[in-house]
Order: sequence, then structure tokens, then C-alpha cells
Amino acid sequence: MNAKVENKEFSFGLLKWAISLALVIGAIVGNSLYADIPTLYRVLAIVATVVVATLVAATTAQGNAFWELLKASQVELRKIVWPTTQEVNQTSMLVVAVVIVTALILWGLDALIGFGAEQVIG
Repeated sequence: MNAKVENKEFSFGLLKWAISLALVIGAIVGNSLYADIPTLYRVLAIVATVVVATLVAATTAQGNAFWELLKASQVELRKIVWPTTQEVNQTSMLVVAVVIVTALILWGLDALIGFGAEQVIG
């Protein structure tokens, strides 16, 4: 009995994904077929169609799991300790200093190797 219910839910979820895909494909095809309609109306129709397709997809098991993941990620995002302005400035200056020192070292090596090559070649 339980396997039949799961199979029915799976096929109904598959049908919802097919409907969502058909809506998106319909929006793409409709955009090219109705090129003579002003762009604003076509964009509004595409946005509305994508919203409906997203709502249909969100009612599936995978869509619900994705929605739960988004909500959990928002909770985790609130837990992040962001650096202060002073920390950002200090780190940025350190990166700039390291880049300048590295550039000077590479410039010096390039000049040294170029001078050596010039002495060998003549």
C-alpha cells in the first residue's frame, strides 16, 4: 500500500516538473513568436510565467527541500561575524603591500635574467 502512494506521489511530482518545464519553454517560444509585441509586455509575460513555473516546482518534494535549504542558509548567514571596517582596511593594505613587494621581486629577477641573457648572447 505504501509503495503505491510513493509511486503516485513520484509520478505527480514528475508531472509538476514537466508542467514547470513546459511553462518555461512556452515563455521562450512565445517570446520569439511574438517579437512584434512591445518588449515590456513580453518581459512581463516571461516574468509571470517563470514565477508560476517556480511556484509549481516549489510544490514538489525537491522544490520543498530546496526551499527548506534556502531558509536554513538564511539562518546560517545571520550567524556570520563580518569584519569591521578597520579590519577590512588593514587586510586590504597588507594585500597591496604584498603585491607591490612581489612585483618588485619579479621585476628585479626579470632585469637580472635579461642582463644575464644579454651578456651571454652579446
